[in-house]
Amino acid sequence: MTRVLVLGENTFPFHAIDEKRDAFAAALEGYDVTITTDRDALTGEYDVLVDYLTDSSLSDEQLDALLGHVESGGGYVGVHCASDLTSVAADDPDEVLDHNEEPFPELRELIGGHFLTHPEQSEFGVDVVEPHAITEGVDDFTVYDEPYQVEVDDDLQVLATMDHPDLEDYPVVWTNESAGRVAYVSLGHTDEALANDSFVALLRNAVEWADAN
Repeated sequence: MTRVLVLGENTFPFHAIDEKRDAFAAALEGYDVTITTDRDALTGEYDVLVDYLTDSSLSDEQLDALLGHVESGGGYVGVHCASDLTSVAADDPDEVLDHNEEPFPELRELIGGHFLTHPEQSEFGVDVVEPHAITEGVDDFTVYDEPYQVEVDDDLQVLATMDHPDLEDYPVVWTNESAGRVAYVSLGHTDEALANDSFVALLRNAVEWADAN
């Protein structure tokens, strides 16, 4: 059975993994799933990492373990805030977030893109633009979520894009096979999105595709 590590945190209330634990568990039913905030779990044994970290600060050992996992053929599926590679926990107790000027370089190279900003949560369309194992069985759909504007590399395989009245066709789902079995889905902020049948299908397909076994 595929071992899936879902790594998140509770530092930021808007992305608290404890609030989304049941949704991830339901979406990944049938897999051997561990949902944790322990970043040292990256040094353990798993087949696919589902990354739901906002603050992507990792120790050298944790980062080496993550990169080594992917380099050796292990899977990586970033979800929503995983592409936010500049936000970190604030030192000031009166603040929630602080920001680095540049994305974490190793993770930016791994994912192949990163979060820039987002407008308010709204309903928008997701258009499937490329046939792939990750989009198999998924038609164009609408979702109520936080629409992420992202910067992406030219050599990614973009599988789905955003159909938003006020935004460009920003990528929503992509793979970065130049780095390995790497996929990213920008959806997953709201409870509605996490329970959306099409999101669940994308997530499960991505985990299946990312599992090299």
